[in-house]
Amino acid sequence: MNAWEKILIAPDMQIQKAIEIIDISSQQIALVVDRDRKLLGTVTDGDIRRGILKGIPIDQRVDTIMNSRPVTIPEINDPNSILNIMKVNKLHHLPVVDDTGRLIGFEKLDDLIQPPQKENWVVIMAGGLGTRLRPLTDDCPKPMLDIGGKPLLETILNEFIRQGFVRFSLSVNYKSEDIETYFGDGSRWGIEIDYIQEQHPMGTAGSLCLFRRETDKPVIVINGDILTKLNFAQLLHFHESQKAYATVAVTAYDFKVEYGVVKIDRDTLVGFDEKPVFENFINAGIYVINPTVLKTIPKTSNYDMNHLLEAMLRRKEKVCAFPIREYWIDIGKMQDFHQAKLDYDNVFLS
Repeated sequence: MNAWEKILIAPDMQIQKAIEIIDISSQQIALVVDRDRKLLGTVTDGDIRRGILKGIPIDQRVDTIMNSRPVTIPEINDPNSILNIMKVNKLHHLPVVDDTGRLIGFEKLDDLIQPPQKENWVVIMAGGLGTRLRPLTDDCPKPMLDIGGKPLLETILNEFIRQGFVRFSLSVNYKSEDIETYFGDGSRWGIEIDYIQEQHPMGTAGSLCLFRRETDKPVIVINGDILTKLNFAQLLHFHESQKAYATVAVTAYDFKVEYGVVKIDRDTLVGFDEKPVFENFINAGIYVINPTVLKTIPKTSNYDMNHLLEAMLRRKEKVCAFPIREYWIDIGKMQDFHQAKLDYDNVFLS
């Protein structure tokens, strides 16, 4: 079976199932076909994110959000011609169809070119104590915990490197010598690593005031306990296209009330909602921040990211939200740690 055949889906498939197929394949797209493999449409990350923001439930049919008029090509043997078509149409994928519209192939930009090297700095907040993961963190900083046979922080770095990022600044504090000894200056991975030294805990954003690199590019900030398959180039493109001062990555979180909720109008019972599920967006611990904003962070003993974002809102600086629909896990508790170990092979080695 060709790799692209794994991303063929039916139009009546639920959006949630399509998301799972896209995530497992790491293609950022699914191809909607009928029983004869005639192409009906495509579903990309952007289609899913737009559907999420519009409030379309993920148990709906995938054809409610698909692009029913995708750009397609006939079978072409010249890679340069394919690249030109992608460039003109600003696409990363091209379905290949025959004269009847039947799908016969699939071209992907990543297979034709290497990702361009990104100039943006990535700051990884790796200084936490990891108290909720004790006793694992009694003698080991949380970013160095073994998941998939390597430190958690190495997997974070590898995912960025795979996407073309080469400039990293690690904010360290607790057992920082373990991290610095292992990663050094980054030359082992062909990247640049420097360190922000927290002399004491400075909160989730405080150490950013010590970031000294001069840059006019947006800076990505990520917590050092996050594993994700997020496409960071898409995150940056969204941030820049929205002309935002900061962008916060968010992920959907369902909260189920384990009781029947009573509906009351003043003093009159009007009905019940049995064990309702409420969906909200939560902060995913990943940000894009303009360098001018970093210079506003005060040199205080403790300054959290929500303090920074609230200050920006008071200044009426545009802060955007970018929904994550790829794999994401915050390894904050022991349950999360064990789940990440179970997920690792399917998510990062497939």
